[in-house]
Amino acid sequence: MRKRMRWISLLMVSLFVVLTACGGGGKPDASQENNGGTPDAQAVDDGSGIKPVTFSFYGHYDWLTTAPWAENEATKWIQENRKVTVEPIQSGGAAAEKFNTMIVSNDLPDVIFTDRGATVERLAKAGKLVALDDYYEKYPNFKKYVKESTLNLLRSEDGKIYQIPNWYTSGQFGNGGWMVNKDIYNALGRPVLETFDDLYQYLLQVRDKYPDVVPLEVGEKGAGLEMMYGGFRENATSKFISLKGYPEGDKLVSIYDDPAFSEMMLYINKLFRERLITQDALQQTQDAVKEKVNTGRVAVMIESNITTYGAEGHRALTASNPDSGYEIIWPIHKAGLDKNKVFVSGFETLGWNVSVITTSAKDPEAIFAYYDWITGPEGQKVLFFGPKGLYWDEEDADGAPIPNEKYKSTPANERTETMRKFEDFNWAGNTTFIDTAKMSLEASLSANQKSWETIAQSTVTWKTAMDITEFVNTDPVPDTEIGIIAQNIHDIHTVAFAQMVHAKSDAEMLSALETAKKNTAKAGLDKLLQFKTERWQENVNKIKATK
Repeated sequence: MRKRMRWISLLMVSLFVVLTACGGGGKPDASQENNGGTPDAQAVDDGSGIKPVTFSFYGHYDWLTTAPWAENEATKWIQENRKVTVEPIQSGGAAAEKFNTMIVSNDLPDVIFTDRGATVERLAKAGKLVALDDYYEKYPNFKKYVKESTLNLLRSEDGKIYQIPNWYTSGQFGNGGWMVNKDIYNALGRPVLETFDDLYQYLLQVRDKYPDVVPLEVGEKGAGLEMMYGGFRENATSKFISLKGYPEGDKLVSIYDDPAFSEMMLYINKLFRERLITQDALQQTQDAVKEKVNTGRVAVMIESNITTYGAEGHRALTASNPDSGYEIIWPIHKAGLDKNKVFVSGFETLGWNVSVITTSAKDPEAIFAYYDWITGPEGQKVLFFGPKGLYWDEEDADGAPIPNEKYKSTPANERTETMRKFEDFNWAGNTTFIDTAKMSLEASLSANQKSWETIAQSTVTWKTAMDITEFVNTDPVPDTEIGIIAQNIHDIHTVAFAQMVHAKSDAEMLSALETAKKNTAKAGLDKLLQFKTERWQENVNKIKATK
C-alpha cells in the first residue's frame, strides 16, 4: 500500500512537471498576455468594483455539488446587475479522479475551490496559478478586512499569494459543540449535564428508556469522537490529535504521551462497549446522521458543525410540534476543569478554505475583482441575506440589513432554507462582517423569529472555539520524505483509533494505545513533530511580527 502511494505521488509530480513545461513557466503576466491583453481592455468597471466576467468554477470536494447559477434570487441579481456569470464544474462525487483528469488533459477550470495545502502548493510550483499580490494591493475590500498576519500566512514558499480566503475572521467564531433533544431532556427531568460523569449517567437513562434512540450521536464517520478531547484538557482542541502532538512550551510532544488523550479514549471505549454510541459510528454517512437528527432519534450530539445539524433538525422537528427541537448546551468536560477554558472546536483567522485562480483564466483580474466585491459589504449582504428588496429594504448605521415585513412574516424554517442557498455561493465569506450584521438583525426580532443557528453561535459555539491559527500550514507536502512519513503515521493512527474504540476492555484499549505509540515512533513521529514544531514556531513569529 505504501509503495502504491509513493508511486501515485511520483506520478503526480511527473504530471506537474509536464504541465509546467507546457504552460509557459506559469508566469501570470505571460498567461494574461496569451489570453488577449490586459483585463482592463476586456471589461469595463461599472462603478461597483466588479468587471463583467464569465468564469468556470470547480469545487474540489467529493460532497460538493454547486447549484446552477442564477437559479436563486441572489445569483440571479448578481448576473443581472453585476454582469457576472459562473459556470459550475462538478466533481461527481470523485474529486481526486476529476482533478487528475484535469491535470492530465491540461484543462484546468478558471477557479478551483479547495483546502489550503498540498493541492495549492503543487499547482503553484507547476506555474498553474495566478499570483494575486498586485490585486490585493489594488482592490479595497480584502485590504480592509483581512489582517496582514492572515495574508502573510497565505503566502506560498516563493513568497507570493495565490489564495483567496473564505470565512476568514478577525474575531472569535466556531460552529462545533453539543446539543440535546428537548423532548427527551425534558421528559427525563432536565438533569445537570456538565461533566462526563453526568453525561454517562444520562446516556444510560436514554438507552434504557428510549431503545430506538441513539444516546450519543457523533456525526459522519465518528468525527465528534475526537472533539471530546477539549473536554479532557484545558486550552486544547482536537487539532492536537490531527497534529499527532500537543504543545509543551515551544515544542510538540507525541499525542500518545498525553494523559488527556488516554483518558478520552478510555471514556469513548466505555461508551461504545455499553452501546451508548452508534455501533457503526466510524463508517456512517452524513445522510444517515441527518436522517437520525431530523427525525428526533438522537438524544445528545457532539459535532464540528453542530449549528447546521441543529438548525436543520430543529426546523424538521418544530414543523410538527413548536415545543420540540434541539437545544445547544455548554461543552461537557472533565470534573475539576475550568469550564471557561474548555474548547470544543478551533478556528483559524484564515478561515475554512480558499479559491485559487488558474492560468487558464482569460481575465484573472476580473475574477479577483468579483471576489473582492463578494467579501465587501454589498456582496456579503446579497450572498447571505439576499438582494435588497427581498428580506430587507434599509440598513442601520453600521450597514447591517434591517429586516422588513417579509423577513418577519416568512416562517423561520422557510426563510433559513432560502438564505442557505445564497450562502452556498459566498466563496469569500467575511465572518466578522456577517456575524456583526446577524447579531444586529437578530436583536430586532422577537424570540420566535430568531434563528436557532444564531442563538447557538452567540450563546455557546463562538465562546467555546479556540484560536488555532498558529498551527496552520504545518502539514508537509505529500510527495516528500517527511510527507511520506506523515502519511504512514496517519494510516497507523487511523487503524489504531478504530482498534481503541472497538476494544473489548480497558486493558485492550490501553494495549492498542501502546502499540500505536511504538508503531508511530518507528515510522518517524519524532521527525514529523520536529518538522511541525518548526513550522508552528515560524507561524508564531510571523503573527508576532505583524501585531
